Amino acid sequence: RMSSKTGKKHFFWKVSDSNSTIYILGSIHLADSSFYPLDPVITNAFNRSDELAVEIDISDDSILQEITTLNEQYGMFHGNDSLENVLPDSLRNSFDSICTSWGIPIGTFNRYKPWSAAMTLNSIGIMQLGYNYNLGIDSYFLQLAHKTGKDVISLESSKDQVMALTGKGVDDSVGIYFMMKTLREVGLIDSSVSWMMRAWKTGDDSLFWNAMNADTAKGNARDSIIQKEIDERIFHSRNRAMADAIENLLTRKRKVFVVVGTAHLIGNNENIIDILRRKGFTIEQL
Repeated sequence: RMSSKTGKKHFFWKVSDSNSTIYILGSIHLADSSFYPLDPVITNAFNRSDELAVEIDISDDSILQEITTLNEQYGMFHGNDSLENVLPDSLRNSFDSICTSWGIPIGTFNRYKPWSAAMTLNSIGIMQLGYNYNLGIDSYFLQLAHKTGKDVISLESSKDQVMALTGKGVDDSVGIYFMMKTLREVGLIDSSVSWMMRAWKTGDDSLFWNAMNADTAKGNARDSIIQKEIDERIFHSRNRAMADAIENLLTRKRKVFVVVGTAHLIGNNENIIDILRRKGFTIEQL
């Protein structure tokens, strides 16, 4: 394991103004034991912090219950519609064959709207490779916060996050495009996930970005408009809201250790780190 003496950078930033400091760590939500122990530069900063902030505190049972209810409300069909009715045949066949090859009974996702089905399939794909949520970086720090008695802050509301991640209110065609793209990505998941894990461990943002964008199929102009809408929902609008929440924490003069998905901290321009830099904070990558 490389030590921080080698000058290796992590997806880890120190954000400060004249009188307060916040640490921001990029998380991998599904990981494995090979990620631990974390570099002392990260764990020492956590130990020095007063509070932990995460996207959403899923260690809180009432929040978890609310998320489950909202997922059901926004991400599922409640009438006679079903996934197989709304998917074009070719897409349904690809979806069914992935389910079959992963040992998931056909029809498991029938009440899922396309967007939620795609999101869930992607998580299952990563778990199939031996990674899990309990060993994810945010989960690790949530457990540590409970052990050490640190308060936990949620940067997002359950409703905002679930609306973004279930594609609530998007046109069916957007959900179907998202499913199509996910099915292409799932075909590459072995390599893209191993790149992503390696990128996280080595702090390599271009490798991480390429792993996230492994699907290089060239779409038409309409596809790129839909893709912008998806990025706006999943990333950009949430990045702006989380950056505002972090800015608010800085004004409270608390030392807070923030853990959010790495994808929110890298990539072009609309990421949380860039937004905070534009707001005038001093930022150093550790």
